[in-house]
Amino acid sequence: MTLVPVDLPSPTTMRGRWAAFAAILAARGWGSGAFAEPGRWHYDDGGGNWADLHLLGDGRAVLVGNDHEYSNTYFREAATYFQEEETDLLAGAPDWWEPPIVDGMAREMWVGFAYGFDGTGWARAPYELDDGFASLSPVFATAERCRELIVEFVENEAPHPVRPDAVDALVAADGALTPELLRAVADVPGWDLDAGVAAARAFRG
Repeated sequence: MTLVPVDLPSPTTMRGRWAAFAAILAARGWGSGAFAEPGRWHYDDGGGNWADLHLLGDGRAVLVGNDHEYSNTYFREAATYFQEEETDLLAGAPDWWEPPIVDGMAREMWVGFAYGFDGTGWARAPYELDDGFASLSPVFATAERCRELIVEFVENEAPHPVRPDAVDALVAADGALTPELLRAVADVPGWDLDAGVAAARAFRG
């Protein structure tokens, strides 16, 4: 069975966006919404929808996640639980895809999509159903989405508008943030910029 190409940025491109957003959340005190730990980057929208990027070495990675409202793919136990036809997210995939999927289920989360990156491009199993990734619209998917979410989270609390060039510089730092870079975006009374810097730097390993 032939895998289907997926148009997503490389993990290295995702990193700057993911790290910048994690810095904003951590500074605000919401660090569980986006963070990095060894071998895994996590994102969720606060409403039960999530994505994890597992870094497997040799340039390989697997992105798994679910949107509980819009993922129409049901994998393994989810198919039984919801009494739906199973979608095999591993059809045609190499063996190294499976551990990240199992990890997601071990965290008691349904898995609606699984995309593998072999060092050159992303792919998924062949299916026609909506797997929920588009509706999840995570911060790392596009530069526009990243900028939109950062501005939204900061301007809800900040006493001043957020400068787009400061957001772009935050993302371009690729996780190697300084307090000055973060302050240029999130100079909000009561926010912990040191926590934000530490959260971003965790994406550098």
